[in-house]
Amino acid sequence: MKRLDYKWTALALLWVAFFLQQGTRQLFGPSVPAICGSLGIDRVSVGVVGTVFAMTYGICVPFAGLTADLLSRKWMVTVGVAVFCLGIFLSGFVASVGLLIVTYGILNGLGQTFYYPSASSLVSQLHKDSRATAMSILQLGLYIGIVGCGGVAGFLAGQGGDHWRLPFWIFGGIGLAWSVALALFLRNTKPATSQTFQTSQTFQTSKPRIREACVAVFAKPTALCVALGLAMMIYVDIGFKNWMPTHLQATFLDGCPFLKQWAGLHAVLWHYLGAILGILSGSRFGDRVAKGRPGIRLELGMLGLGLAIPFIVWMALTPSFVLCCVAMFGFGVFRGVYDSNFMASFFDVVNPRYHASGVGIMMCIAFLFGSLSSTVLPWIAKAFGGNMSYSMASLAGFYLVGALILLVARAAFLKRDLEQETEAA
Repeated sequence: MKRLDYKWTALALLWVAFFLQQGTRQLFGPSVPAICGSLGIDRVSVGVVGTVFAMTYGICVPFAGLTADLLSRKWMVTVGVAVFCLGIFLSGFVASVGLLIVTYGILNGLGQTFYYPSASSLVSQLHKDSRATAMSILQLGLYIGIVGCGGVAGFLAGQGGDHWRLPFWIFGGIGLAWSVALALFLRNTKPATSQTFQTSQTFQTSKPRIREACVAVFAKPTALCVALGLAMMIYVDIGFKNWMPTHLQATFLDGCPFLKQWAGLHAVLWHYLGAILGILSGSRFGDRVAKGRPGIRLELGMLGLGLAIPFIVWMALTPSFVLCCVAMFGFGVFRGVYDSNFMASFFDVVNPRYHASGVGIMMCIAFLFGSLSSTVLPWIAKAFGGNMSYSMASLAGFYLVGALILLVARAAFLKRDLEQETEAA
């Protein structure tokens, strides 16, 4: 098979794995009311499960990224899919919140760390001239996985009783089978090195260390700002995905009885339809303009986060279900614009030798902070008599902070960091 053909084959294999990684995360949010009833726990307690998952991911992902630069990225992806899908599958059998923390929070969180640093590094390396487009196609696996799995989970959970367990068994089992396909068809592509490193045989054959990877990220203020901006987005993303189904049911169930079974679908469908539009247009625009205007990637990130803010507030406070869906769509469009170029903007200023470990460090920062929202949002709602509208509206403030961080990176650091990376290459 020609190299040109394989880069798309690899993208397809990784796309399905990303569908499963992100889709299985969305099994949790729509199932929260059913899990609370089945296990006899309150919202704050079940929110701890989501926080443990995100914290496990955040703590482990930098080590997974470094390991990906040391070992085979193929096997990092394959083993990761097998481990997190085993955690998802076992989550369908739990009888207590403690066991759910172990299977969904820890085992699932640990396995998921193996996937993204290796997968994003592979895609970036194989698609040098179409980096943002390829990363955006991969990102579609996130959107479609969340909508598909979230819709199935919400429908089955709405049936009552222990039906919430079925999607954990179904998608966990599919993922275990897909890990076999990855082992058979994904190639062991060697990591890239820059020309500067290739001139030194000693350095070329050495392995990157955690200190070198940290320096590669923290010595570039632009990369650090991208990581902090992502932390703001991840906080919003975790809170939105875990608690929007509950917000829809609590706010609109009396006027829309169908939401008992379809809240999980509506909570993500309109948002990610908008995100698909935003990411496809943003990625193509970014790739076309980036050569003549290197700052366009950060500018699109600022635009996406900033213009999503009024839609988040509208989504949270509107008394109309239809208008809430419209607001989620608008929120999704501009979230997609942000998603379309944030990873490419990070890779632009970080040496290719440290792409996987750099992504691990970035994800660590983002998820350790973002993990708080799963518990903070129900706590805010409890303080306001169970009303989740104020919890959801508070998410807008984090998008504002993220946009301001990217503004600082664009104005103060990007030019210098790009020049340093060009000189090193």
